[in-house]
Amino acid sequence: MIRQAPAKLLKLLEPIVEGLGYEFVGAEYLSQGKHSVLRVFIDRAEGILVEDCEAVSRQISSMLDVEDPITGIYSLEVSSPGMDRPLFSLEHFERFIGRDVKLLLSTPLDKRRKMTVTLKQINTGIVHAELEGKAIEIDFENIEKAHLVPVFD
Repeated sequence: MIRQAPAKLLKLLEPIVEGLGYEFVGAEYLSQGKHSVLRVFIDRAEGILVEDCEAVSRQISSMLDVEDPITGIYSLEVSSPGMDRPLFSLEHFERFIGRDVKLLLSTPLDKRRKMTVTLKQINTGIVHAELEGKAIEIDFENIEKAHLVPVFD
């Protein structure tokens, strides 16, 4: 399953981001002791500016202060998903059919955990892709991380 912040945290973050008029792409929580990070990804059709990240960060910080869902010390980062956009859901995979994606799998497929594939189709939790000219099927639950491969024109 794709690494993401805990579901209870996502449920707190999503309405805030969407209430401010942005797409809530997803969030990662990297627990690393005193250097833990909550990274929230936002987007919109016009793109994301630093001011957008600041506005969302202020609102999320206020909510986190009140709800206190994370114990310990952590940093909050709000950013655009960037050109190597993380993919968190099947809907994200469907949106980027035809694009190349870097995957990290939980369980190896053909003795590989890391691979770059071309997305072909999504069907009931199965990601159909092409790897080095060969059609493959990957159970969505086996995908630990996924990022678009940037395209430079």
